[in-house]
Amino acid sequence: MSGGPLPDDAPEAGYDYDMIVIGGGSGGLAVSKEASALGKKVAVFDFVKPSPAGTTWGLGGTCVNVGCIPKKLMHQAGLHGGNIEDAKSFGWNVGATTHSWETMVSNVQDHIGSLNWGYKVQLRDKAVTYKNEFAKFVDAHTIETEDKRGRKKTYTSRRFVIACGGRPTYDADIDPSLYITSDDLFSLEKPPGKTLVVGASYVALECAGFISHLGMEAHVMMRSIPLRGFDQQMSNMIVDYMEGKAADADGNIVSIGDSEGGEHRPTTQFIKGAVVDTVVGTADGKKTVTWKSSDGGQVMGTDTYDTILYAIGRQACTGALALDTVGVATERNGKMKTTCEQTNVPHIYAIGDVIYGQLELTPVAIQAGRLLARRLFGGSTMQMDYDQVPTTVFTPIEYGCTGLSEEDAIEKFGEENLEVFHSYYQPLEWTVPHKQDNACYMKMICNKLDSFRVVGFHVLGPNAGEITQGVGVAVKCGATKEDFDNTVGIHPTVGEEITTLEVTKSSGVEATKSGC
Repeated sequence: MSGGPLPDDAPEAGYDYDMIVIGGGSGGLAVSKEASALGKKVAVFDFVKPSPAGTTWGLGGTCVNVGCIPKKLMHQAGLHGGNIEDAKSFGWNVGATTHSWETMVSNVQDHIGSLNWGYKVQLRDKAVTYKNEFAKFVDAHTIETEDKRGRKKTYTSRRFVIACGGRPTYDADIDPSLYITSDDLFSLEKPPGKTLVVGASYVALECAGFISHLGMEAHVMMRSIPLRGFDQQMSNMIVDYMEGKAADADGNIVSIGDSEGGEHRPTTQFIKGAVVDTVVGTADGKKTVTWKSSDGGQVMGTDTYDTILYAIGRQACTGALALDTVGVATERNGKMKTTCEQTNVPHIYAIGDVIYGQLELTPVAIQAGRLLARRLFGGSTMQMDYDQVPTTVFTPIEYGCTGLSEEDAIEKFGEENLEVFHSYYQPLEWTVPHKQDNACYMKMICNKLDSFRVVGFHVLGPNAGEITQGVGVAVKCGATKEDFDNTVGIHPTVGEEITTLEVTKSSGVEATKSGC
């Protein structure tokens, strides 16, 4: 869609609800609670269809149940394994350690269960009606719903918000009973064991990372590039780190085991330029995978795994909503083009992962939902700003970013108009355990024609998310390189590095740091 919002001029009265929200994830919960707080009668319909492996979950959507929350907790579990090893260098007498997948999953799921219950309580306290029923449109202002027992009902509403999110993409050529997705991983009753992760998305790399750091063998099958859409220098540095490699002082990629006294940590094997050809189940429940080159189709290799995890993308959950019945246009992936969250049908809106071409991030859906409710019912005119949204990839070495990737910045401003300040650095906490010197990296992309305004920030290292959240505020406020230079750093922290960046890529000067 282009231009401004369309007139939304249907009669205000005569419906069961002022607003019906389809989807009880982060965005759906946010918009419903905000609309109810503004005095409107609101209902949320949320129903999770089981995955092919039979996995289902409660209220809260992907983030809470099979996304951000369990992912971050299992990432933390993997980091703890490394912290135990580091503790020895700091004088702790640590004996043999083992990890219990079952204990971790049980405790993570207990926490998720408490969140599911908490969301129900919040909706009740905010006077939002919650229905665990699957909804689809039957006419412009009516939905038909079906509960888990097959009982059907109809409801009418003045406005609708589609916030049903997405689910993992499946490989049409492989029997889905032979593999799982992120829908299933976080509640597996038994450890996945030797795992093949198909795909190189952030979901793929995050899951492969914590699986390997929990003591299991993980392989990643990468068709082309890692972390498509992210800065490729940073993305490839993540792959190097996960493979057990990093740059030396001259920028050469070396193994962490090449130097005496170097770090010894879990690594992930990458199968590059490949796609799955066949998967065959074995008598003992394992899966034998044959893969071929992603360009010419030549068979490249074969191996046997305990678990195959597909992470090749996500599809919007709009296919069964009968959107064509009411004339809502969708793209091939099921997503909708919107203007100010409004679809081509004026009284039907969309937020979160179902919007075509926008960021699939929980805080984005929450912010967009709240602002939409305030515009519709509170007299606000504030629109959601999808630009300069900070985010973090929770791979074993975390990657935080806000603003443009270096590739996108060059395309937008021209390479000659940019200055990239960068530095390899070593967190103080990494010095005593003798971790790799040049695995951590930071760069700030500045527009020379606009007072060296920061148009992109990228950091690879521990606590990258915490650093990026603070930097994100500054970048959103239009900070320049001078603003960062004039800010006193907190010593000794990783975040301090943002105040001391001096070396530019264009200078060719070595960007490694030494001392404090």
